[in-house]
Amino acid sequence: MSSVTMKGIYKKYAGGVTAVSDFNLDVEDKEFIILVGPSGCGKSTTLRMIAGLEEITAGELYIDGKLVNDVPPKERDIAMVFQNYALYPHMTVFENMSFGLKIRKMPKDEIKRRVDEAAQILEIEHLLDRKPAALSGGQRQRVALGRAIVRNPKVFLLDEPLSNLDAKLRTAMRSELAKLHKKLATTFIYVTHDQTEAMTMGTRIVVMKDGFIQQIAAPQYLYENPANLFVATFIGTPQMNTCEGELIDEGGVTYLRFGENAKVALPDNKGRKPEVLAYAGKKVIFGIRPNHIYADEAFMNAHPDSIVDVKVEMTELLGADTNLYLSEGDIQFTAVVPTGSTNCKMDDDIKVCFDASKIHLFDYETEKTITN
Repeated sequence: MSSVTMKGIYKKYAGGVTAVSDFNLDVEDKEFIILVGPSGCGKSTTLRMIAGLEEITAGELYIDGKLVNDVPPKERDIAMVFQNYALYPHMTVFENMSFGLKIRKMPKDEIKRRVDEAAQILEIEHLLDRKPAALSGGQRQRVALGRAIVRNPKVFLLDEPLSNLDAKLRTAMRSELAKLHKKLATTFIYVTHDQTEAMTMGTRIVVMKDGFIQQIAAPQYLYENPANLFVATFIGTPQMNTCEGELIDEGGVTYLRFGENAKVALPDNKGRKPEVLAYAGKKVIFGIRPNHIYADEAFMNAHPDSIVDVKVEMTELLGADTNLYLSEGDIQFTAVVPTGSTNCKMDDDIKVCFDASKIHLFDYETEKTITN
């Protein structure tokens, strides 16, 4: 078993700064949990508290059901992979990977067996005699992972391990880490500020802001059912379009009115919900993802009550898709449409259609969802 449980965890620094507040999380055996959020949200501090590198101010931390608040890092049976690799430059790859085992006085044949096994998993057998200076960034990252693997820890903690790699290598390493997690069949807790990493690797994602957990959910659920405006705009690329609007109850239909003249009919299974109707006549914040705005006639003909007149500010061809940067009065929108679905160009006045079933509504004051 490799479970981690955090109950009411706080981290407060001298001077009154609270980095983490009331953090509650149950990490199950063999899960791949991602802590994601902007810089300064407390995610790395949380990881360091699990590792024992930061003292917990309040709350309880359990690993496999054992309270470990006062247990030294070396006795927690965890391994941590850092952003900067932290390899010894004067040692070979083999020596770097085996160093922790030698400190523990492990027999030489067992050390060799573990290093060879880890090197095979990571496909770095041919690098064992090289020193870090002769390795690429991706190879150094694999060595850092190997050093953690040889310890056979209960829990792997990874603190932004891919942030120093270029974009192409980062994409490849995401896939490699997901495969590695499956091969090792142990628990991973991974910190990143990159929501793409979070969405592609995690079994569950913990979204953090200002030291607080905003939402914990599986990637697709998080994308489709954000708990609040922050989660909605943080998860998804390009970012969700958001702006102020007003809900109107008119003739048995709920409309969303916004901008200068825009008015979109919400489907009954969304707009006629009691919790949505309670906002009739009130200001709300609404959001719609760029790929839920359409520019083709077929979709507009099928949804005549969701058409909006816009001006094209700019177009951006991205191969199979084209980004349309649109405006309705002072409101700016981005739409992602299949290339060729529209022939519009800059400064054109066109019509687009919102998929009203995909519109998200948020309370204007609290920014919490009112549609999920």
